[in-house]
Amino acid sequence: MVDMWELDSEGVEERVTFRAQVRDLVWRETRRRMHFLGFSEQEGPATPNALVPTSAAAKAVHLMYLEVATEVGDAARDLAVDAAARAGRAGASYADLGEASGITRQAARKRWPEAVGTHWTLYLLTGKGHPHGMAVQMLRSSSKAIETGRTAVDEGALTEDGAVGAVVINAAREAVWACYFDDGTCAPEEIPLPEDLQNVPAPGEEAHNDWLYRWEQHITRLL
Repeated sequence: MVDMWELDSEGVEERVTFRAQVRDLVWRETRRRMHFLGFSEQEGPATPNALVPTSAAAKAVHLMYLEVATEVGDAARDLAVDAAARAGRAGASYADLGEASGITRQAARKRWPEAVGTHWTLYLLTGKGHPHGMAVQMLRSSSKAIETGRTAVDEGALTEDGAVGAVVINAAREAVWACYFDDGTCAPEEIPLPEDLQNVPAPGEEAHNDWLYRWEQHITRLL
């Protein structure tokens, strides 16, 4: 039988080793940047604590170390956001995300509100003339949906069948962002939608096609 204490010990040792590797990475990057502090690679201290603790040089080195460590933390948080979103797409729950990151399910939901069970639908109105076409995409990130819509409308001016309008709808079927291609500025222009277009019936509902028609008419009037 496998000794559970032995497994726990191995896990602790792995974490200690991993943290040591991160510290080494931060210190190596700090040494690489030391020329900004007036040190050459040969002159720089061998460790963060090799200088006189109260010296100006020690202060400069420790601040540089802090700068690098902060950048590593920011990069790790970005990686965690991406990993949580990918795990959510693969079917992970907030309980799964919390267990993996050592926090509660509620904390995971607060930290990554868009990772699980949420989606944004992007509608694109296409074609310069009537009849307009319609393209639909589903994305897991509101920022990605908006970026994709804005880019499609911006590039749509280059082709006859390109996008001339876009709207992003959240999982609650609310329109949260919209834009159209403004010929005056030759760029996408964000617009508020009228109140009667802000709630979007789900596909399959009888009112859905009516909403699409009214949204198309609204964008057409702006073009």
